Parts: sequence; C-alpha cells; structure tokens
Amino acid sequence: MSSDLLDALTALEKQKGISRDVLVEAIEAALVTAYKRNFNQAQNVRVDLNLAKGTMKVYARKDVVEEVEDDRLQISLEDAHKINPAYELEDVVEEEVTPRDFGRVAAQTAKQVVTQRVREAERGIIYEEYVDREDDIVNGIVERLDARNLYVGLGKVEAVLPVGEQIPTETYQPHDRIKVYITKVERTSRGPQVFVSRTHPGLLRRLFELEVPEIFEGIVDIKSIAREAGDRSKISVHTNNEEVDPVGSCVGARGARVQSISNELNGEKIDIVEWSEDPAIFVANALSPSKVIDVQVNEEERSTMVVVPDYQLSLAIGKRGQNARLAAKMTGWKIDIKSETDARELGVYPRAFTESDENSQLDEDANEIDPYFVEDEVTEDVETEAIDLYTDNEN
Repeated sequence: MSSDLLDALTALEKQKGISRDVLVEAIEAALVTAYKRNFNQAQNVRVDLNLAKGTMKVYARKDVVEEVEDDRLQISLEDAHKINPAYELEDVVEEEVTPRDFGRVAAQTAKQVVTQRVREAERGIIYEEYVDREDDIVNGIVERLDARNLYVGLGKVEAVLPVGEQIPTETYQPHDRIKVYITKVERTSRGPQVFVSRTHPGLLRRLFELEVPEIFEGIVDIKSIAREAGDRSKISVHTNNEEVDPVGSCVGARGARVQSISNELNGEKIDIVEWSEDPAIFVANALSPSKVIDVQVNEEERSTMVVVPDYQLSLAIGKRGQNARLAAKMTGWKIDIKSETDARELGVYPRAFTESDENSQLDEDANEIDPYFVEDEVTEDVETEAIDLYTDNEN
C-alpha cells in the first residue's frame, strides 16, 4: 500500500463529500473479507491500515484459554505468556499474519471499495438534492422515449415522465427542452429515481410564480387550481392589497403573462378569476366567462344552484360540461346551472328575500337589479333604476 492512497482519499473527501474515515473503515472491512477468501483463512482477523505510513498489516485474533480446542481461534495461556507475560485468561492475543503477496490483493480490493462508496455517495448526494426539490419546477431535455414513459435529463439524473403525466395534445422528440414538475423522488437499488409531471396543477402554480412577480413576492395568492391538462384550466387568485388587481397582475399587459404560460403548456386555455370568501360570489366568478344572475347556496349539502341568462346557458356549462366541471373542482362546491326561463318555471327564481340572504352579496344585488323581484312593491322610479343596474351588471 502506498501513501498516495492517503492523498487520493483526501481528494475524494473534498470533491465528493465522502468522509475519509468512512472510506478507511470500508476498506479495512473489505480487506478482511479478501484475506479470508484469497488465503482460505477462517479465523478472526483485523486489518490495520496506516495511511500516514503507507502500511497495512493483518492480525489474527485469538482468545486466551486454559485448554485449546481450535488453534485457529484460541491460544493457551502458556503460549500467550511467551508473547507477553501480562496476558491473562479471556484476553485477546493479536498475531501478525500478513501474507507476503497480500499487497496486490489489498490494492485491488481498496480500488473496488472506493469506487463503490463513491458511487453510493454520489447517489446519496443526488437523492438529497432532488428530494428537497419535490413540488418544484425544473428544466429538462427529452432524452428518449419508450411505449410507457418518456425520460427527461435533469443534469445529474434522468427523470421519468409517465404517459399519464404527459399532456395529451403534446408530442415529444429527443432533445426537446421542456419544463416539468417533480412529483416524487425515491431511493432504488440503481440510485435515486425522480418522477415528473406535465399535467399536475402544481406545474401551473409554479409557472405563475415564475411569470408573475406579485405572486412570487406573496402580494397575490393563488387560492385554488382546477386543470384539464392541454385543454383548459381555472385558477383563483386573491390579494389583501387594495391597490393591486390580482386578476390583472396575472393576465399582464395585453395578456402577455398568461399567454406566456399558455404557450409553455401547448396552448392550454387559462381562466383567471378572483377568489372570494362568499361562496355565491366565488361560484359566480368561477363560471366566467359566462354571466350569472343569481346563486343560491345550500351550506349543508355544500351545493349551489346558479341561474344564468338563457343565451348564456351553453357558455356556463361549457363544451362537454368542462366549464361547470372545472368551476366545481376549483371552488369545491357542487354547481347546478339553470337557465333563467327554467328557473322561473320551476319557481326557484325570483325568490322571496329572507334574513338568511343578508350574508350573500349576490342576493342583495339580485334584490336591487332584478326588475321582477317583489314587483308589486316597486315604484316606477325604483323599477327604472333597477333595470339600469341590471343592464350594468350584464355589461
């Protein structure tokens, strides 16, 4: 063994972050195994590796006993006293048994151990790096595809993008640059395994954080997201700063910010609405771009009945029910949409005003803007004002 090993282990400690002491212990354990395997020795042995001096010695360990039953593992007290008179029963005597040509075996073994430990340490470092980046967005390069997965190079590791996490409308080619969302990091026998997604709502959240400074700085909060990847998404935003328009901040000048995000997601349409504590207002906003006349809330069943103008019914429901489905998912409320004509025929609109309606802003608005609401008690002037308000609300 050469003292150059000390320099090599010191360099590894600095470059790879692997403790030199850990490597030395691993090498010593491997040398014990190599000694037993290569020299057909079964006794207890210890390897002393002195990196400073560049020496390596193998010692056989034997228990001191009165009567020897196995001379490979035991030594008599009389023979032990010949080595050192201070030995007593049950002591352990160490006797050097270093083979003459053990240096070659030791060097090869040390190389294998160091290589293995370096590989394990690198895997550990990569795992720690990416496990801390779960729920984060990263840039990657498409490396290869197979029938089930797409593999994205993230630099130090190759991430897996399963078919179910790929945007259906996208096609991928090797060397394409894409942004992906890290959903899970696992340890495996072959090293850390990173799983990524292009359909996760978290990807949309991170893209808005990157694109909108107000969100990154915490001025505007993203309250909820509903997404059908590649087709359409809805996102609700809120701010406590009265001077900031949360929706306008996300849309950007002439829609530049939201358009940039849409382009990254292969043209996915994104509706941005303002969040509200009042479920009636929130549900009405969530059904954008359709107009809403009235929202009736059932707190017990966590459901709502929404009344929209007849000509807005199909817009409120959306293609294949998508608009209503995304609105329900984003708000967390069940949504039943009725046209104004159907609601009147069912007798659920207009409705009598009760004290329980006082907490609903939309109910108060309905009482002001609907010219048919309690019409027997509305004077001509009030009715004219109500019609004007109704028109403003439609616009």
